[in-house]
Amino acid sequence: MNQKIVILTGAGISAESGIPTFRDSGGLWENEPVNIVATPEGFEAEPKRVITFYDNLRKSVQKCEPNAAHRAIAKLEEKFGDDFLLITQNVDDLHQRAGSKRVIPMHGELLKVRCFNDHVIPCKENQPEKCPQCGAKMRPHIVWFGEVPLEMERIQEALMQCNLFAYIGTSGVVYPAAGFRQIAKRAGARVVCLNLERVANGDEFIQGKAGDIVPKWVDSLNG
Repeated sequence: MNQKIVILTGAGISAESGIPTFRDSGGLWENEPVNIVATPEGFEAEPKRVITFYDNLRKSVQKCEPNAAHRAIAKLEEKFGDDFLLITQNVDDLHQRAGSKRVIPMHGELLKVRCFNDHVIPCKENQPEKCPQCGAKMRPHIVWFGEVPLEMERIQEALMQCNLFAYIGTSGVVYPAAGFRQIAKRAGARVVCLNLERVANGDEFIQGKAGDIVPKWVDSLNG
């Protein structure tokens, strides 16, 4: 039987590239209230503040570089091709810059913006006020709290067909990631957690920094 692999990555994989995780001291959100910069209601109430936050975030993220874990996952995709899918909770583009192509950024992409008519355009600097295609108001292409993550049907279909599911740099205890584990297990898949901190949920576990453990794990799969 062909190996069908689905990988989920979280903030822990990008932390080694200099992007702070969501809950850490000094994290991306520490100086801004989440209810303003990460909700549709916050954007409606203070659009200039939200736009400035994401404009600054874009500049800082583009100074960061993919690390060994990002590159190892791209290497894994090269071998398994269409039998491989990467899902990331991160909004940075480090996976793509490392060479990943079969990737679903389920929480959106920082270096894109979209209008209220759902036109999505690249944006590496400051967000334009109006959509160049239709003139509608623009917003960051980010899934905020209270919004549905992107491409959930495609994700669920891949999980139901996989025989190996790995989650990296994320605890896997919070939804939707926790649900992904459950779907993969019901499909009979091997489930592996690669994370800095141990998660006591019975899954196969490899502990350490992503940049150290992911390349070794990928090499073991490549055999």
